[in-house]
Amino acid sequence: MKTTLLLFLAALTAMAFKSDKPAYMLYDSEGKNVKYEKMIEMISSADVVFFGELHDNPISHWLELEITAGLHSVAGNNLIIGAEMFEADNQLLLDEYLGTKYQADKFESEAKLWKNYKTDYKPLVEFARKNGLPFIATNVPRRYASMVSRGGFEVLDSLTQEAKRYMAPLPVSYDPELKCYKDMLSMPGMGGKPNLNFPKAQAIKDATMAHFIAVNLAEGKKFIHYNGAYHSDNYQGIVHYLRLDRPDVRVATITTVLQDDISNLSEENKGVADFIVAVPQTMTRTY
Repeated sequence: MKTTLLLFLAALTAMAFKSDKPAYMLYDSEGKNVKYEKMIEMISSADVVFFGELHDNPISHWLELEITAGLHSVAGNNLIIGAEMFEADNQLLLDEYLGTKYQADKFESEAKLWKNYKTDYKPLVEFARKNGLPFIATNVPRRYASMVSRGGFEVLDSLTQEAKRYMAPLPVSYDPELKCYKDMLSMPGMGGKPNLNFPKAQAIKDATMAHFIAVNLAEGKKFIHYNGAYHSDNYQGIVHYLRLDRPDVRVATITTVLQDDISNLSEENKGVADFIVAVPQTMTRTY
Protein backbone atom coordinates (compact mmCIF):
# COMPACT_ATOMS: atom_id res chain seq x y z
CA MET A 1 0.00 0.00 0.00
CA LYS A 2 2.82 2.37 0.95
CA THR A 3 4.67 1.61 -2.30
CA THR A 4 1.51 2.23 -4.34
CA LEU A 5 0.98 5.57 -2.60
CA LEU A 6 4.56 6.63 -3.26
CA LEU A 7 4.25 5.70 -6.93
CA PHE A 8 0.99 7.63 -7.14
CA LEU A 9 2.58 10.74 -5.58
CA ALA A 10 5.57 10.46 -7.90
CA ALA A 11 3.26 10.28 -10.90
CA LEU A 12 1.36 13.35 -9.70
CA THR A 13 4.62 15.25 -9.23
CA ALA A 14 5.80 14.30 -12.71
CA MET A 15 2.48 15.42 -14.20
CA ALA A 16 2.68 18.70 -12.32
CA PHE A 17 6.14 19.46 -13.66
CA LYS A 18 5.13 18.42 -17.16
CA SER A 19 2.16 20.78 -17.11
CA ASP A 20 4.20 23.79 -15.96
CA LYS A 21 4.33 26.67 -18.43
CA PRO A 22 7.42 28.73 -17.57
CA ALA A 23 7.77 32.03 -19.39
CA TYR A 24 11.48 31.39 -19.82
CA MET A 25 14.31 29.05 -18.90
CA LEU A 26 17.82 30.22 -18.10
CA TYR A 27 20.89 28.34 -19.32
CA ASP A 28 24.64 28.77 -19.25
CA SER A 29 26.73 28.64 -22.42
CA GLU A 30 26.93 24.83 -22.25
CA GLY A 31 23.17 24.43 -22.04
CA LYS A 32 22.97 23.67 -18.32
CA ASN A 33 20.13 25.11 -16.26
CA VAL A 34 21.28 27.95 -14.05
CA LYS A 35 19.53 29.80 -11.25
CA TYR A 36 18.79 33.49 -11.72
CA GLU A 37 20.63 34.40 -8.50
CA LYS A 38 23.70 32.50 -9.69
CA MET A 39 23.69 34.42 -12.95
CA ILE A 40 23.52 37.75 -11.08
CA GLU A 41 26.42 36.64 -8.90
CA MET A 42 28.54 35.69 -11.92
CA ILE A 43 27.85 38.73 -14.09
CA SER A 44 28.51 41.02 -11.12
CA SER A 45 32.23 40.33 -11.53
CA ALA A 46 32.20 41.74 -15.09
CA ASP A 47 32.99 45.32 -16.02
CA VAL A 48 30.48 45.34 -18.88
CA VAL A 49 27.32 43.24 -19.16
CA PHE A 50 25.62 43.02 -22.54
CA PHE A 51 21.96 42.09 -22.57
CA GLY A 52 21.03 40.92 -26.05
CA GLU A 53 17.30 41.36 -26.44
CA LEU A 54 14.69 40.53 -29.02
CA HIS A 55 13.21 43.98 -29.53
CA ASP A 56 9.56 42.86 -29.41
CA ASN A 57 9.93 40.30 -26.62
CA PRO A 58 8.34 41.17 -23.25
CA ILE A 59 10.51 38.68 -21.34
CA SER A 60 13.64 40.43 -22.61
CA HIS A 61 12.38 43.79 -21.42
CA TRP A 62 11.22 42.54 -18.04
CA LEU A 63 14.53 40.81 -17.38
CA GLU A 64 16.49 43.89 -18.44
CA LEU A 65 14.85 45.82 -15.62
CA GLU A 66 15.22 42.99 -13.11
CA ILE A 67 18.88 42.38 -13.94
CA THR A 68 19.62 46.11 -13.81
CA ALA A 69 18.09 46.24 -10.33
CA GLY A 70 20.14 43.17 -9.36
CA LEU A 71 23.39 44.76 -10.54
CA HIS A 72 22.45 48.02 -8.85
CA SER A 73 22.09 46.18 -5.54
CA VAL A 74 25.72 45.10 -5.97
CA ALA A 75 27.33 48.13 -7.64
CA GLY A 76 25.16 50.95 -6.28
CA ASN A 77 26.10 54.33 -7.74
CA ASN A 78 28.97 52.72 -9.66
CA LEU A 79 26.49 51.32 -12.17
CA ILE A 80 26.25 52.90 -15.62
CA ILE A 81 23.42 52.14 -18.05
CA GLY A 82 23.58 52.41 -21.82
CA ALA A 83 21.49 51.34 -24.78
CA GLU A 84 21.38 50.89 -28.54
CA MET A 85 17.92 52.44 -28.50
CA PHE A 86 19.28 55.94 -27.84
CA GLU A 87 21.42 57.78 -30.41
CA ALA A 88 24.47 59.74 -29.33
CA ASP A 89 23.11 63.10 -30.50
CA ASN A 90 20.28 62.71 -27.97
CA GLN A 91 22.63 62.54 -24.98
CA LEU A 92 21.98 66.13 -23.92
CA LEU A 93 18.21 65.59 -23.89
CA LEU A 94 18.67 62.39 -21.92
CA ASP A 95 21.00 64.06 -19.41
CA GLU A 96 18.61 66.96 -18.92
CA TYR A 97 15.69 64.62 -18.34
CA LEU A 98 17.66 62.48 -15.90
CA GLY A 99 18.59 65.66 -14.08
CA THR A 100 14.84 66.48 -13.82
CA LYS A 101 15.29 69.69 -15.81
CA TYR A 102 12.05 69.04 -17.62
CA GLN A 103 9.05 66.73 -17.63
CA ALA A 104 8.54 63.34 -19.27
CA ASP A 105 6.09 64.54 -21.91
CA LYS A 106 8.54 67.20 -23.12
CA PHE A 107 11.43 64.71 -23.22
CA GLU A 108 9.39 62.10 -25.05
CA SER A 109 8.21 64.57 -27.70
CA GLU A 110 11.70 65.93 -28.40
CA ALA A 111 13.89 62.81 -28.22
CA LYS A 112 14.15 60.22 -30.99
CA LEU A 113 12.48 57.30 -29.25
CA TRP A 114 11.60 53.84 -30.50
CA LYS A 115 7.89 53.14 -30.93
CA ASN A 116 7.92 50.73 -27.98
CA TYR A 117 9.68 53.19 -25.67
CA LYS A 118 6.85 53.65 -23.18
CA THR A 119 6.30 49.95 -22.58
CA ASP A 120 9.83 48.58 -22.98
CA TYR A 121 12.53 51.22 -22.37
CA LYS A 122 10.91 53.91 -20.27
CA PRO A 123 11.07 51.69 -17.15
CA LEU A 124 14.86 51.51 -17.61
CA VAL A 125 15.22 55.27 -18.04
CA GLU A 126 13.01 55.86 -15.02
CA PHE A 127 15.11 53.43 -12.97
CA ALA A 128 18.20 55.45 -13.86
CA ARG A 129 16.41 58.70 -13.03
CA LYS A 130 15.12 57.44 -9.69
CA ASN A 131 18.52 56.14 -8.62
CA GLY A 132 20.66 58.96 -10.00
CA LEU A 133 22.47 56.73 -12.50
CA PRO A 134 23.97 57.87 -15.81
CA PHE A 135 22.27 56.58 -18.95
CA ILE A 136 24.47 56.66 -22.05
CA ALA A 137 23.03 57.05 -25.54
CA THR A 138 25.54 54.80 -27.31
CA ASN A 139 24.26 54.34 -30.85
CA VAL A 140 25.35 56.26 -33.93
CA PRO A 141 22.65 58.59 -35.30
CA ARG A 142 20.66 56.55 -37.78
CA ARG A 143 21.25 59.03 -40.61
CA TYR A 144 24.97 58.23 -40.54
CA ALA A 145 24.39 54.46 -40.52
CA SER A 146 22.10 54.97 -43.50
CA MET A 147 24.83 56.91 -45.29
CA VAL A 148 27.27 54.04 -44.73
CA SER A 149 24.73 51.52 -46.02
CA ARG A 150 24.48 53.49 -49.27
CA GLY A 151 28.08 54.59 -49.78
CA GLY A 152 30.43 52.80 -47.40
CA PHE A 153 32.62 54.19 -44.64
CA GLU A 154 34.22 56.71 -46.98
CA VAL A 155 31.14 58.96 -46.96
CA LEU A 156 31.76 59.70 -43.28
CA ASP A 157 35.00 61.50 -44.12
CA SER A 158 33.02 64.40 -45.58
CA LEU A 159 31.18 65.05 -42.31
CA THR A 160 32.02 67.97 -40.04
CA GLN A 161 34.01 67.48 -36.85
CA GLU A 162 30.82 68.19 -34.92
CA ALA A 163 29.07 65.29 -36.66
CA LYS A 164 32.02 62.98 -36.06
CA ARG A 165 31.61 63.49 -32.31
CA TYR A 166 28.62 61.17 -32.47
CA MET A 167 30.43 58.10 -33.79
CA ALA A 168 33.49 55.96 -33.25
CA PRO A 169 36.79 57.57 -34.28
CA LEU A 170 37.49 57.23 -37.99
CA PRO A 171 38.66 55.22 -39.81
CA VAL A 172 36.68 52.31 -38.40
CA SER A 173 38.37 48.93 -38.38
CA TYR A 174 36.28 46.44 -40.33
CA ASP A 175 36.66 42.70 -40.84
CA PRO A 176 34.28 41.49 -43.59
CA GLU A 177 35.09 37.88 -42.64
CA LEU A 178 33.69 38.29 -39.13
CA LYS A 179 30.74 35.89 -39.02
CA CYS A 180 28.17 38.43 -37.82
CA TYR A 181 28.90 40.65 -40.85
CA LYS A 182 29.47 37.91 -43.39
CA ASP A 183 26.14 36.28 -42.53
CA MET A 184 24.28 39.54 -43.16
CA LEU A 185 25.03 39.27 -46.87
CA SER A 186 22.98 36.08 -47.11
CA MET A 187 20.01 37.28 -45.07
CA PRO A 188 16.54 37.00 -46.65
CA GLY A 189 15.63 40.00 -48.76
CA MET A 190 19.15 40.71 -49.98
CA GLY A 191 18.11 39.76 -53.51
CA GLY A 192 20.49 38.78 -56.30
CA LYS A 193 23.55 40.97 -55.74
CA PRO A 194 24.15 41.66 -52.04
CA ASN A 195 24.90 45.19 -50.86
CA LEU A 196 28.46 44.94 -49.50
CA ASN A 197 27.89 48.14 -47.53
CA PHE A 198 24.94 46.71 -45.61
CA PRO A 199 27.05 44.98 -42.92
CA LYS A 200 29.27 48.07 -42.76
CA ALA A 201 26.26 50.01 -41.49
CA GLN A 202 25.96 47.40 -38.73
CA ALA A 203 29.67 47.76 -38.03
CA ILE A 204 29.53 51.55 -37.59
CA LYS A 205 26.74 50.99 -35.04
CA ASP A 206 28.76 48.31 -33.23
CA ALA A 207 31.96 50.36 -33.25
CA THR A 208 30.14 53.46 -32.01
CA MET A 209 28.37 51.62 -29.20
CA ALA A 210 31.69 50.08 -28.13
CA HIS A 211 33.33 53.52 -28.26
CA PHE A 212 30.78 55.18 -26.00
CA ILE A 213 30.87 52.27 -23.58
CA ALA A 214 34.66 52.48 -23.42
CA VAL A 215 34.89 56.26 -22.89
CA ASN A 216 32.27 56.16 -20.12
CA LEU A 217 33.66 53.12 -18.32
CA ALA A 218 35.77 54.64 -15.55
CA GLU A 219 37.76 52.51 -13.13
CA GLY A 220 35.59 50.85 -10.51
CA LYS A 221 32.41 51.27 -12.57
CA LYS A 222 30.11 48.63 -14.04
CA PHE A 223 28.23 49.11 -17.28
CA ILE A 224 25.07 47.30 -18.40
CA HIS A 225 24.21 47.72 -22.05
CA TYR A 226 20.94 46.82 -23.77
CA ASN A 227 21.08 45.94 -27.45
CA GLY A 228 19.60 43.67 -30.05
CA ALA A 229 20.97 40.17 -29.56
CA TYR A 230 22.69 40.18 -32.95
CA HIS A 231 24.94 43.03 -31.76
CA SER A 232 26.58 40.88 -29.06
CA ASP A 233 25.86 37.21 -29.86
CA ASN A 234 28.91 34.97 -30.22
CA TYR A 235 30.98 37.72 -28.55
CA GLN A 236 31.06 39.59 -31.85
CA GLY A 237 29.59 42.94 -32.91
CA ILE A 238 29.95 45.42 -30.05
CA VAL A 239 31.99 42.96 -27.98
CA HIS A 240 34.49 42.61 -30.83
CA TYR A 241 35.02 46.36 -31.05
CA LEU A 242 35.14 46.86 -27.28
CA ARG A 243 37.89 44.26 -26.99
CA LEU A 244 39.87 45.99 -29.75
CA ASP A 245 39.68 49.24 -27.78
CA ARG A 246 39.82 47.90 -24.22
CA PRO A 247 41.21 44.34 -24.18
CA ASP A 248 41.47 44.52 -20.39
CA VAL A 249 37.72 44.85 -19.86
CA ARG A 250 35.88 41.87 -18.37
CA VAL A 251 32.73 41.14 -20.37
CA ALA A 252 29.64 39.07 -19.63
CA THR A 253 26.92 38.45 -22.21
CA ILE A 254 23.27 37.48 -22.02
CA THR A 255 21.12 36.70 -25.03
CA THR A 256 17.49 35.87 -25.72
CA VAL A 257 16.39 33.05 -28.02
CA LEU A 258 13.03 31.65 -29.10
CA GLN A 259 12.39 27.89 -29.07
CA ASP A 260 9.35 25.68 -29.58
CA ASP A 261 10.43 23.67 -26.53
CA ILE A 262 12.42 25.45 -23.83
CA SER A 263 12.89 22.44 -21.55
CA ASN A 264 16.33 21.98 -23.11
CA LEU A 265 18.59 24.43 -24.90
CA SER A 266 18.93 23.61 -28.58
CA GLU A 267 22.41 22.84 -29.91
CA GLU A 268 22.39 25.87 -32.19
CA ASN A 269 21.89 28.18 -29.21
CA LYS A 270 24.69 26.78 -27.07
CA GLY A 271 27.75 28.98 -26.78
CA VAL A 272 26.01 32.04 -28.18
CA ALA A 273 26.45 33.91 -24.89
CA ASP A 274 27.47 33.33 -21.28
CA PHE A 275 23.81 33.07 -20.36
CA ILE A 276 20.90 32.25 -22.64
CA VAL A 277 17.29 33.17 -21.89
CA ALA A 278 15.13 30.66 -23.77
CA VAL A 279 11.59 31.93 -24.38
CA PRO A 280 8.68 29.98 -25.91
CA GLN A 281 8.13 30.70 -29.58
CA THR A 282 4.50 31.46 -28.75
CA MET A 283 5.35 34.30 -26.35
CA THR A 284 3.30 37.46 -26.90
CA ARG A 285 5.10 40.25 -28.75
CA THR A 286 5.04 43.87 -27.67
CA TYR A 287 4.48 45.15 -31.23
